[in-house]
Amino acid sequence: MDDPNFLDELTIAGRFFEAAGRESLRCLACAHRCVIPPGRRGACKVRFNQGGRLRVPWGYAAALQLDPIEKKPFSHFLPGSQVLTFGMLGCNFRCDFCQNWLTSQTLRDPAAGQGIGLARRISPEQMVAAALRGGAQIVASSYNEPFITLEWAQDVFRAARRAGLKTAVVSNGYATPQALEGLAPDLDALKVDLKCMSREGYRSMGGRLEAVLETIRLAQSLGLWVEVVTLVIPGFNDSNEALWQAARFLASVSCDIPWHVTAYHPDYRRSDPATPAESLQRAAEIGQEAGLNFVYAGNLPGRVGSLEDTNCPACQRAVVRRRGYRILDYQLTGEGRCAHCGAAVAGRWPEEPIRGAPGGTDWLFG
Repeated sequence: MDDPNFLDELTIAGRFFEAAGRESLRCLACAHRCVIPPGRRGACKVRFNQGGRLRVPWGYAAALQLDPIEKKPFSHFLPGSQVLTFGMLGCNFRCDFCQNWLTSQTLRDPAAGQGIGLARRISPEQMVAAALRGGAQIVASSYNEPFITLEWAQDVFRAARRAGLKTAVVSNGYATPQALEGLAPDLDALKVDLKCMSREGYRSMGGRLEAVLETIRLAQSLGLWVEVVTLVIPGFNDSNEALWQAARFLASVSCDIPWHVTAYHPDYRRSDPATPAESLQRAAEIGQEAGLNFVYAGNLPGRVGSLEDTNCPACQRAVVRRRGYRILDYQLTGEGRCAHCGAAVAGRWPEEPIRGAPGGTDWLFG
């Protein structure tokens, strides 16, 4: 299915838009709020105006994979669980360090054009059946930007909820309040990529910092479980000042938001040296000094000491010990209390822990 027009057939009428005059529509899925005249597309390239009606992606996946939830990364959302993660094509950003560029940049960059061939038809019911067959407890939208394919995620999540599964989104956070509030009733957890704390940095990626910060604030106020990741890139966002700004912002929203500082490796169009373990340790120390209760260092298993573990904020003893995506020890009750001192540990915890989750596999579409 290498024909780009094939994707336009896999669409439905959009639900997140408003009229903008003369058959133009203002899309409300992401913070670009594109005004789209008839026959034109939004910045994401996948939402388009067909004769005065918004058409949006639906009914396919370009990636479908069974993973440990820790890979997303989530550390406080049903640790040890398996998640079936699905993705479509397209993005509203143009990050030159994107690690999912084959799916996210397919419609924007000819170098990623073969990504179109990954698309396969699937229904929400088939997606849920695949999750149950694989032993997943969670269904998540990722790999491209979920908010530009919002209606699809919403319909998959509603089917997942009916089957007793939890739901999650892995996003760049460039959503509108209307989109986030519309998805929230069908969503359990949101992981946001806070890429930097620089307005200039976000402009270079095609977005605005303030919109991402507002998504984090709103998601927290809506009662979603929120975790935040910052890919620490040498020379881009790894200065002490930049890291302090990110940590202080998160602490101002809630000291219980887990902050993942993860290692960059050269990919797509950026070839800077990979992030050293020392930079992640420094970032984690800054997060802890800023008052965050839970700071994790990722992508370098075994090289960042105890920064993969969850510690009780009261007694500081490890309640979840990890190595990479595997749980080595689990000392939390089903109510999320520390087995050592009884203090509550913020998160969404399983009644029975699943230890030693396996690594990810390209489970269906590979």
